[in-house]
Amino acid sequence: GTKNILPLLVEFSIPAIIGMLVNAIYNIVDRMFIGNAPELGAIGLAGISICYPVTLVLMAISLMIGMGGATRFSIALGQGKKEEAGKYMGNGLTLTIILGLVFMILGNVFLAPMLRLLGASKTVLPYAENYLSIILYGAVFQCIAMAGNNFSRAQGNPKNAMISQLIGAGFNILFDCIFHMGMQGAAFATIGGQFLSALWQLAFLFGKRTIIPLNATLLKLQLNISKQIIQTGIPAFLMQISNSVLNIILNASLVKYGGDLALSAIGIVTSIQTLILMPITGLMQGQQPLISYNYGALKMDRVKETLKYAIIGATMIALIGFIAVQFFTKSIVYMFNDEADVVKLCSHALHIWFMCLPVIGAQVMCANYFQAIGKIKISSVLNLLRQIIILIPCIIIFSSIIGLDGIFIAVPVADLSAFIITVLLLKNALKKEA
Repeated sequence: GTKNILPLLVEFSIPAIIGMLVNAIYNIVDRMFIGNAPELGAIGLAGISICYPVTLVLMAISLMIGMGGATRFSIALGQGKKEEAGKYMGNGLTLTIILGLVFMILGNVFLAPMLRLLGASKTVLPYAENYLSIILYGAVFQCIAMAGNNFSRAQGNPKNAMISQLIGAGFNILFDCIFHMGMQGAAFATIGGQFLSALWQLAFLFGKRTIIPLNATLLKLQLNISKQIIQTGIPAFLMQISNSVLNIILNASLVKYGGDLALSAIGIVTSIQTLILMPITGLMQGQQPLISYNYGALKMDRVKETLKYAIIGATMIALIGFIAVQFFTKSIVYMFNDEADVVKLCSHALHIWFMCLPVIGAQVMCANYFQAIGKIKISSVLNLLRQIIILIPCIIIFSSIIGLDGIFIAVPVADLSAFIITVLLLKNALKKEA
C-alpha cells in the first residue's frame, strides 16, 4: 500500500517468474528425456502432446480456485477485513482438494475413450495411457501446490511460492536424470515433485509464518465464500480451459494435415512457447496482489503504475523470447529431438508461429488487470479472445485453404488481433476510472 511500486513489483514478480519457469520445466524436462530416448523419440513426444489438453484442464481448475481465492483474499486484506480474508483462503484450499479428487477419479475411469477422443492413434495410444494414468494420481497434489502458491503471494511471501516450485521441479529433474524409465518414469517424476510442493505449501499455510494461519473453522465450506472464489477465478479458468480446447482442435488439425510427425513437431513448439510465456505468467501473478490490494484501498494511481511497469516488463520478456527463437532455432529444437524430419518441420513452424510474440506480454497483463479488480465478465471475454474466439476459427479456415502452414499462420494473426482489441478496451476502462 505504501512502498514504491517498481521495487515492490520486482519483489513480488521475480520469485513468481522463477517459480513459473521452474513449473514449465515439469513438462519440458519430460519431453526432453522422452524425445531423446532411443526407444521413444517422436512417438513418445506425440503421446505427451495428446495428454497435454488434459493436464491443462487440471491446471485450469487449480488456477480458478488459486487465483480466485487469492484475489478475494487480497481485496479483503486491502479493505482491512482479515477474518473474511482467512475464510477465502480456507475455503479455497478445501475446494481445490475436492475438485482435484473428482478430476483424478473421472480421469482414470474414462482414460482410454478420452485419449481416443483427443486424437490418439493406435500407435500413440499406449504411450499416452502409460503417461496420463500416472499423472492423474497427482491431481490433488498439483491443485494444493498451485492454490498454496497463489495464497503465498497474496500474503506477501512470493519467495515461499518460489521455493515450493523449486522443490517440485528439482525432484522431477533429478528423478528423470537418475531413472530412465520411459513414459511411466517421466510421469512418476512429475507427480513426485508435485507431492513435495503440496507438502511444503500445507506446512506454510497451517504454520506460523502466515499472516492468517489456517484452522478447521476456516476450512469449513461456506456457500457464499465458495461462490465468490469460483466466480472471481472464472477468467483464469477460462484462459486455461481455452488453451485445452485449442490444443484439442490443434491436435486434430495437425493429425489431419501432417500426421504424427506434425504432432511431434508442434509438441516441441508448444514446449518452447510455454517456456517463454511462463515468465510472463509469473509477472502477471506478481502484478495481481498489488493491483487487487490497491484497488480495494482505492489507490488508483498505484494500480495504474503497477500495470504500466508490468506491461513494460512483459513486453521485454516476449522480445527476448522472440529474438532467441529467430536466431537460435535449430539449437533449441535439438534439445528435444534430433530426427531430421522433426527438426525441419519444427524449425519452419517456429518462425511463423512466433511472428507476433512481442505483443503477447502486454495483452496478458491488460487482460489480467480486469480480473485483478474483480471485473469478471470483461476479463473472461479477453481471456477467451486469443485462444478461442479468434485462433480456433483461424486454424480451421486457414488450414482448409493452405493446409499445414495455415495452422501456423493462424497463431500470429490471433495474437495481433487480440492485442489490438484488449488495448482499446483497457484505455476505455481506465478513462472511466479516472
